[in-house]
Amino acid sequence: MHGLYNYLVPAFLVSGVAAVGSPVVKPRATTTLTPITITGNAFYQGSDRFYIRGVDYQPGGGTGTTSDPIADSDGCARDIPYFTQLGINTIRVYTVDNTANHDTCMNALAEAGIYLVLDTDTPLYSLNRNEPFESYNSVYLQSVFATIDAFANYTNTLAFLSGNEIINSANTTNCAPYIKAVTRDMKQYIGDRSYRAIPVGYSAADVSENQELMANYMNCGTPDERGDFYSINDYSWCDPSSYTTSGWDTLVANYTGYGVPLFMSEFGCITNNRTFEEVSALYNSEMTGVFSGGLVYEYSEEGNGYGIVTISGNTVTPSDQFTYLKNAYAGVTNPSGNGGAMTTSATTTCPTASSEWNVTGDALPALPLSAKKFLSSGAGSGPGLSGAGSQESGGKDTESAGTASAGSGSPTTTGSSSNSSSSHKNGSAGMPAIDFQLASVSMTIFLSAIFGAVLL
Repeated sequence: MHGLYNYLVPAFLVSGVAAVGSPVVKPRATTTLTPITITGNAFYQGSDRFYIRGVDYQPGGGTGTTSDPIADSDGCARDIPYFTQLGINTIRVYTVDNTANHDTCMNALAEAGIYLVLDTDTPLYSLNRNEPFESYNSVYLQSVFATIDAFANYTNTLAFLSGNEIINSANTTNCAPYIKAVTRDMKQYIGDRSYRAIPVGYSAADVSENQELMANYMNCGTPDERGDFYSINDYSWCDPSSYTTSGWDTLVANYTGYGVPLFMSEFGCITNNRTFEEVSALYNSEMTGVFSGGLVYEYSEEGNGYGIVTISGNTVTPSDQFTYLKNAYAGVTNPSGNGGAMTTSATTTCPTASSEWNVTGDALPALPLSAKKFLSSGAGSGPGLSGAGSQESGGKDTESAGTASAGSGSPTTTGSSSNSSSSHKNGSAGMPAIDFQLASVSMTIFLSAIFGAVLL
């Protein structure tokens, strides 16, 4: 919701593209969770409807220093017990280092039954809403793809976010085609690299003029162009309130029939009291036919009043808000069966240009020519958090050269998935994908038996 995570910090000029080629497939954590799949407008864990119950997690995000909480094994060991107390099953992380090792934390999260919703942008590698054309370039996409490589083989990677609040006002909708292009490119990369069908979607700002327009835009067009889900940052329920007073009844009415999963990627107004009364509504059958849960903003206090704990070194001090949220999650059970979810997916009609929607036509920017090699050869090593940045890397060798034909982003090889409608959306009949995680774990066990050492 806030400027800190919009990733619009000016970047320095970079030339060329980072090293390419398939990275060595590294063994991943041995503790696994059932991968989350999509059918109709809902998430599923195996055959059971899955509702996101979680918090947004970026300790230190308010300090101005960018860090990766999933690479901080001590921080994970400190915080996961509190996640367990809250009874959550998902965290959202806004920034990671795509050069770091995340096995320890991802394994610990999996052991605790917790999934990850991950933003693939960083402050320096992201779309710039002021220059969307220039910032949609191959340098940026290489970083995004490297982040996918770093997390795709964890079974508790629930979803990737292609952007957060890039459109944050009534006059920034011209960014929409580039957001949608990145979503398409991420889906194609996941498919072409034979990963399982990990859902990709966008996190929209709480902007009444265009949030629903953007939802329709992200769900129109050919299967390769559509997002796998849509998420919104919503702060309209401010305690004391109600389902109708907050306007959530209107929200549900507006999104009824929306053809892909929808959840709240941020919620939790801090005006007046903050007892999380809205939790009981979010997981009530009045809403579960449309929404698949949500994530409270945010876990740690970062100087903005939204944190439910204070962190000092290795010490965590829960606030009253922590207790309220813990009790709210514990006090509500999910509806039985599929909670009223749709069993089939449906597309929407693309919005037409208007005073509130500055997009003409439905064609998307073509994948930059210099980024196409990543689809077949892999992204290679990512720039991490210390790279020079991508926002000013646009040029004739890195930018999109025109618009793409609808359907051109369909993967040539479809990632593996079980019970997932998203695996059929791509319309591609490639060879069955190899389960690299299983292969890596098996090789680890084999070599450990011979050499008495764990392959790192």
